[in-house]
Amino acid sequence: MGQFIVKLKEPLQLYSDSVANMLTNRRKRKANADSTNSDDEQNLRDSQPPKKKKLLSTTQYIYQALFKEQKNSDIAIMALSKVWNLHKVYLSQSPYFYSMFNGSWRESCQDFVHVKILDNNITLEALDAVFGSMYSDEIEIDSKSVISILATATLFHLDGVIDKCSEVMIETINADTVITYYDAACQYGCRSVKKSTFNWLEINLLSIYAKYSNILKRISTDLMTALISSPDLYVMQTEFSLYSMLRTWIYLRLHPNYDPGNPQAQEGDQQQQQQQQQQQQPALEIVATLAENGNSSDVIQSFFLERKETCSFLATPEGQQYLMPFQALRTQYLINHHLDLKIVLNDNIIPKDWIHNHVLTHWNSILKVDHLPEEGPQNLSAEKFNENCMRCGRILLDPGYQKWRWTGFQFGLDLIIVCNSGVLSIRRHHRNEHERLLSLQVKRQFMIRASITSINSQRQPIFTQKSEINSLCLEKNEEVVLMTMDAKLAYPLLISVNLLVVPPTPQTFKENILLNEELVNSLPISEIGANCERPLTPPNSTQSESAICIVPATPPTTFSPQNTRRSVSATSSASAVSTVSIGSASSFSSNDYM
Repeated sequence: MGQFIVKLKEPLQLYSDSVANMLTNRRKRKANADSTNSDDEQNLRDSQPPKKKKLLSTTQYIYQALFKEQKNSDIAIMALSKVWNLHKVYLSQSPYFYSMFNGSWRESCQDFVHVKILDNNITLEALDAVFGSMYSDEIEIDSKSVISILATATLFHLDGVIDKCSEVMIETINADTVITYYDAACQYGCRSVKKSTFNWLEINLLSIYAKYSNILKRISTDLMTALISSPDLYVMQTEFSLYSMLRTWIYLRLHPNYDPGNPQAQEGDQQQQQQQQQQQQPALEIVATLAENGNSSDVIQSFFLERKETCSFLATPEGQQYLMPFQALRTQYLINHHLDLKIVLNDNIIPKDWIHNHVLTHWNSILKVDHLPEEGPQNLSAEKFNENCMRCGRILLDPGYQKWRWTGFQFGLDLIIVCNSGVLSIRRHHRNEHERLLSLQVKRQFMIRASITSINSQRQPIFTQKSEINSLCLEKNEEVVLMTMDAKLAYPLLISVNLLVVPPTPQTFKENILLNEELVNSLPISEIGANCERPLTPPNSTQSESAICIVPATPPTTFSPQNTRRSVSATSSASAVSTVSIGSASSFSSNDYM
């Protein structure tokens, strides 16, 4: 038994030694691993920057302790019946308070100052925000409070806050804010905001005024005159569109309570409605019937048709205040279509001697083109071109091959605009299959400039590309490129074209209005359209913000004289935009000649 035990003891001893060696090796590996991990962690800690725990900054402490809690105040400022316990050292950042505390003013020795607020745009919230900005490097400004803060910052001459307000206003220009921002920019001298809002109106006014009638109501005479005078105004479609807009503008200014969306709900016009019921003339009965149907444009036209004065509206004391925008209107382009002329004469807003002079100059130009060597405009200064060019516009919603013309007689030039594959070109269309009055001159000279603008969801211009003022001499059916569009242009695109076909003539006759127009009305030419059937007013494009419809591709149609008939509508050439056609130069639909 003892031997057995002894024999067992030896292998157990060997096993014990083996286990001990294993444990020892494991401890060594663990120690080595721990040492390696420790080294890695140390290296990681050494490589990482020290963590910073942000404490309350000096600016935050100053704002909280000195402004919010108003500790250690040495001056009390009272405005709009509220008192702020503030500090002269911080208020002196404002030149307004600096001169008050450091000059010979009585307030320099006082610890209580009453600031009288005469500007209604300044509010308690704006005062609190502006005072707080002197204790901090931040100020919260949104589109709702920006004008109040701008007014307050202007009072205290805080240029930094004024610049921030200008940035917010420029970023938030849209149909609802553009007029408010423009008026504020004029009032407080923000040139950048004034320029941006004016540019926004130049691009969008003709496209959106039918939908946003409040814009027209709030446009002043001076602003409207500046817009009508601008050569960069995007006119949709022709100058007659401007005339229709001005007529609506006058009516809305005279009837501020009128709602175009609900013509029958107009307030304050009971006397006018009674007069309308008493009228027995057939023309006015037609107008009354149309007004009952709720067409706002017909209601506007009825106002001018019901006038008892035989003189033009602009010659009346009531109309004198609206004279300047109509003087800026390029009335020479209102007689390029017979329906436009009939509507203008029936409205009797513009003095007839303006129309007479234009008819005379137009006829003289036509005779020159047909009987003398070609004498188109050339080598005119940019200023002269901008003052006399015809302005046309169009909206392209989608890319693709598109071509169109603007309606109206252009002294025998049938000019077609083509947009294809990022290239904008113009063609002198001269085909016998279309019954048009075409010039037989082999070459015709004219001047043209094109502008293309991309807009965002707020209709703010993103990118604008303009061509130079080109003096072109085109042969029959010749086409030239006006512009290769930049890759930054994105649809929808607003296209504006300035065109001058005949040399400009002086228009000094528009400077004065004849108060007694009986002699003018007795001239034979004044009978043009006088006995014609009263046309309807151009319908406002309230259905679409773009005020234009681009018709998809249609197969070529056979032209017939019947297709040239146009209904007597409110827009005339303003709404009778040529239909876009896809295909060859001659494949126009009948609407191209409307």
